[in-house]
Amino acid sequence: MTGWERFTDSFFNARVMAQYLPKIVEGFFLTVELAALIIVAGLALGLLLALVRAFGIRPLNWLIIFLVDLFRALPPLVIIVLLFFGLPNAGVELSGFVASWLALTLVLMAFSEEIFWAGITSVPKGQWEAARSTGLGFVQTLGWVVLPQALRITIPPLTNRTIAITKGTALASVVAVPDILGAANAGVSFSFNPSPLTLGAIAYLVLFFPVVVLGRWIETRFAWKR
Repeated sequence: MTGWERFTDSFFNARVMAQYLPKIVEGFFLTVELAALIIVAGLALGLLLALVRAFGIRPLNWLIIFLVDLFRALPPLVIIVLLFFGLPNAGVELSGFVASWLALTLVLMAFSEEIFWAGITSVPKGQWEAARSTGLGFVQTLGWVVLPQALRITIPPLTNRTIAITKGTALASVVAVPDILGAANAGVSFSFNPSPLTLGAIAYLVLFFPVVVLGRWIETRFAWKR
């Protein structure tokens, strides 16, 4: 057997790929579900914290800053492991799926809060003053004048952050979540052949290439015109 034949038999074995393709497909849809839940919850919580921070209540702001810095500093894998293996000692048991969702949601929440906050603070002070001079209250000014401008500014960095965090769903395989990577690793363990990992890599390309293209379009579509 030549070197090329050994390579194709190891990474592109048609028999092994056909055998484990259904599991990879199941893992694909599980990964999509997990990623969607993380994005929705993480962005919503990040925006909520940024809006609360805009009210300037010092004790709350200190707490928000602490939480944001904490989850930005901790590696996502560490958070997943702590939630999955640590909480049962406190009487709280989470499935691997829920632990992964919660951990990555908290990480996205932290990063998106900083992005939303940067967008809010980047709106010129004159916009606040002009809106207040027309009789709008603080909440109305924040919601009708400042927030729309801030959201437009934050779309490109938020797009990049959501793409990055969805790639982190591969960490869920550490706690036995049968996502793409988990299904691929299981296939390798049972078949003693790395071809399922090739299928997993193809599945990730199918999943993330359209996401990257969409992100590029969003960045172009909502960028400020110069």
